[in-house]
Amino acid sequence: MPRDIACVAVIGAGAMGGGIAAQFANAGLKVILLDVPGPEGAAPDAPARAGLERQVRIQGFMGPTGPGRVVTGNVLRDLPLVAEADWIVEAVAERLDVKRDLYARIEALRKPGSIVSSNTSTLLHAQLVEGMSDAFRRDFLITHFFNPPRLMPLLEIVSTPETDPALLDRARRAAQQVLGKTVIDCRDTPGFVANRIGCFWMAAAALLAREHRLTVEEADAVHQAMGVPRTGVFGLFDLIGIDLVPQVWRSLVDGLPATDRFHRYDIAADPMFRTLVEQGRFGRKSGGGFFRKTQAGLQASDLASGDWRPAAPVAPGDLPGGGKDLAALLADPGRHGGYARAVLGEVVAYATDHAPEIAADPSDVDAGMQLGYAWRRGPFVLADRWGPERVTAHLESTGLPVPALLARAAKAGGFYRDGHFLAAPAAGAGREVPLTAAGLRAQGWILLGNDSASLLDAGDGIGLLQIHTKMNSLHPEVLDVIEETLPLLGARLHGLVIGNDDPRAFSAGADLRFILSLIEGGRRADMEAFIDRGQRLFLGLRHAPAPVIAAVHGFALGGGCELALHADRIVAHAEAHMGLPEVLVGLIPAWGGCTSLLARGLQAGLAPDEAARRAAATIFSASQSGSAEEALAAGILLPQDRLVMNRDLLLATACRMAAEMAAQGYAPPAGLAVTPPDGLDLSELAGEGSDYDRHVLRGLARVLGGGGGGRSDAENMAIERQVLFDLIDRPETRQRMEHMLGTGKPLRN
Repeated sequence: MPRDIACVAVIGAGAMGGGIAAQFANAGLKVILLDVPGPEGAAPDAPARAGLERQVRIQGFMGPTGPGRVVTGNVLRDLPLVAEADWIVEAVAERLDVKRDLYARIEALRKPGSIVSSNTSTLLHAQLVEGMSDAFRRDFLITHFFNPPRLMPLLEIVSTPETDPALLDRARRAAQQVLGKTVIDCRDTPGFVANRIGCFWMAAAALLAREHRLTVEEADAVHQAMGVPRTGVFGLFDLIGIDLVPQVWRSLVDGLPATDRFHRYDIAADPMFRTLVEQGRFGRKSGGGFFRKTQAGLQASDLASGDWRPAAPVAPGDLPGGGKDLAALLADPGRHGGYARAVLGEVVAYATDHAPEIAADPSDVDAGMQLGYAWRRGPFVLADRWGPERVTAHLESTGLPVPALLARAAKAGGFYRDGHFLAAPAAGAGREVPLTAAGLRAQGWILLGNDSASLLDAGDGIGLLQIHTKMNSLHPEVLDVIEETLPLLGARLHGLVIGNDDPRAFSAGADLRFILSLIEGGRRADMEAFIDRGQRLFLGLRHAPAPVIAAVHGFALGGGCELALHADRIVAHAEAHMGLPEVLVGLIPAWGGCTSLLARGLQAGLAPDEAARRAAATIFSASQSGSAEEALAAGILLPQDRLVMNRDLLLATACRMAAEMAAQGYAPPAGLAVTPPDGLDLSELAGEGSDYDRHVLRGLARVLGGGGGGRSDAENMAIERQVLFDLIDRPETRQRMEHMLGTGKPLRN
């Protein structure tokens, strides 16, 4: 993590400013949050304090410690505090006069070399720094965050040739490593990259739907089928707020030359949108826009009349290709296919026409639409799927000019060849390619594997164990690969990382349907062998002669969490969701989860009784952490584990840690001893739960209590196994498992 960013000042505590402040605090930095003074009779920092409290309510913070890192104040009394800041972020109203006045005051106070940036989305860099000193202009950037800042990974940075290159590099590194952002370098043009293309798409899609006589439901279904995005276009208008149209879309139209095709889709002047704004139909925030929920059910707006009518959802199966085949949709001669071709053709034409002028790397248009507008694939990737020559033919048939970049793609056979975009970015542009399992596989670095898991060579003697089942669940075939991997540790491999590229999960645990099939099939011996084998292999990882690192992201639940707990260290993405939900199906964690949590409590310095009670509370709650910080508070993570803000850096960080531990002369633990307390009573945890909940708790007390001396981890896991099979033999457990598989909801029988 860059060490030259320790304190950040954020000026403006609204939705964006407060969220930016929270994300810096999530990264462990001191934050100064300033806003206007409070009204007469209120505390001087009341507006800033309200912004902070709002972030607590909407979970802008990853855990309970974040708000304590934020100091609040007001710009009249407390602006001199910015002298301490290494980075000053301005997030005030989108008014040039207000921003320039603030910059003049900041310039007299800030320390030399501090980064100053604006979170504007509608104003240009050149406008903001007009009349400012050369020193200020060198240190000034636009840093355009997307809302909510905690969850949206995209950050657009706008610099100019005047910008200090070293300062720009500092900001980029801090954004990537401290804030966990994917950075796009943008030119100083209206809307930058994501909003320029995204707003054009939304405007064109809305007006073309009316021209093609589609309903809002049909238009959204077509977009969902194309993966752009899950909400569809009208659902997205309702989500972000139609009240933004006069501000955001008007600013783009006014800032672009009359020849720009954006003027063809000027929704700020369109009667339909103007009427919606005048009527206060802003979308979800006002109770309705293009859709609204009523007691009678969901209603939709008629695009011709604007009147409400009962919604008529369109099932994916009603679309060409069943809503899953893009080629079939685009080839459809009917209204749905015609609309899909019209929208995608317009967006691809606009993106290829303007990408070189708005982005340092033209392929960042794809990244911007994926990360900023939730498209599964960007417009250039979609164009490749359609076929650039077909896109070209479509544009020619509709009288639209064919942009030079599109013509090049048609001749080259696509925008992407061998994973590289055909237009080489400018010198110094682009992002570092992250270490991924897919990249290693593409290079042929596969040491062994099967359909469920693979062991890859990550270089420097480090192996990468990648699970690739659905949600990376732990099938027997995954255990096969772990068993084949263990003899290589300390011999061919100096270290092992367990991780993957799946955007959703490290591992969702053992396959519940598989376990239930063993139980209902009377295959008790197979069930016992499966549990015994998992315990043996997980213990093998814990005591291997080489360091084992778990690179955890997304969901790490049940057996997946237990797998991570047997690593020497866990490198966790900040948004990791970890937990042991086994009690929801009438079981306890029996691949060492109970034992590991007890041992971790003891490692953290808790007394045996405290460690056991915390472990029991974590297990019996069956909850999953909302972040890595919450997993630390639950005792799942330890202080010596590492938190990584940027998901793209997770595997590389874990591999580096494994290599460092190996180079330092790693020695496996001689044996993990646990000391359960004697006579543990957990009945108070049951609350108003059922008798079977109390039975499960008594089983947990057997595993976590019944002390009278130390046990090895293997000895304690043997008790886990005994308790597990006692529960498996109970009909209440089978009822819980069947109910969970049938409904997706727990049964508290």
